[in-house]
Amino acid sequence: MARAPLARPTDAPPIAHRAASDALEEERASASRTPLELILSPDELPRHVAVIMDGNRRWARRNGLTELEGHAAGVEAIRALLKHVVRRGVPILSLYAFSRENWARSDAEVSGLFTLLEHTIRAETDELRAQGVRVLLLGRLGELPPETRSSIAEALEATAGGTRLTLNIAFNYAGRIELVDAFRRLAASRVPADEIDEAAIAAALYTAGQPDPDLVIRTGGEQRLSNFLIWQSAYAEFYSSDELWPDFGPDAFDNALLEFAGRTRRFGR
Repeated sequence: MARAPLARPTDAPPIAHRAASDALEEERASASRTPLELILSPDELPRHVAVIMDGNRRWARRNGLTELEGHAAGVEAIRALLKHVVRRGVPILSLYAFSRENWARSDAEVSGLFTLLEHTIRAETDELRAQGVRVLLLGRLGELPPETRSSIAEALEATAGGTRLTLNIAFNYAGRIELVDAFRRLAASRVPADEIDEAAIAAALYTAGQPDPDLVIRTGGEQRLSNFLIWQSAYAEFYSSDELWPDFGPDAFDNALLEFAGRTRRFGR
């Protein structure tokens, strides 16, 4: 059945992480041979990891494939990583899947991304529920095509009971737009100006009730946040990987966890 024409839109820090010991530094050197659970204790893992999944199109060009095939490969990478994150015991994972800036891409690519998301959610919802994954959407759902909205809504309802991992999918998301929406909620609630503080703003964000990211990972070698969780990531550790997203697997994720464990987080102290 033919799709309708694409309608485009118009317009307190976490607890400080302890420094790595000399013994941990030695263990990190042999991480490729030692299971990560024998190197890091649960309190050394980030509570919330956010990932900017960059490099699908570059990966496709490198492999002589179409852009949509690159995005499909990126979905396969998500599937493998989710199982690994559940095993590792990281409680919250946020994935930057589609930014509002991505509307600047061609209609063919944008429509292809929406179709890929719809098919993936429908195919993976039962598996996500079986793994104990709760799916949440960060972004303006109302601006998406009806088919995409329906798929997302069904996944949100079906996985609402998941307790092992909260998976935030940032789709049609932009950090500044999230702040605009938060301020609009506060204004609509008629909160007095002198009662608007950091806690009030945090409670009006898409991620209300969740801890801020401890670790932000970006693949593809870039070194910027690209308007992703800009309020929540104020004190996050940033980790850049040269690997393109479809090549970023469990071992690469573990390397990021080891790097995180070795950093000293001072929060201005």
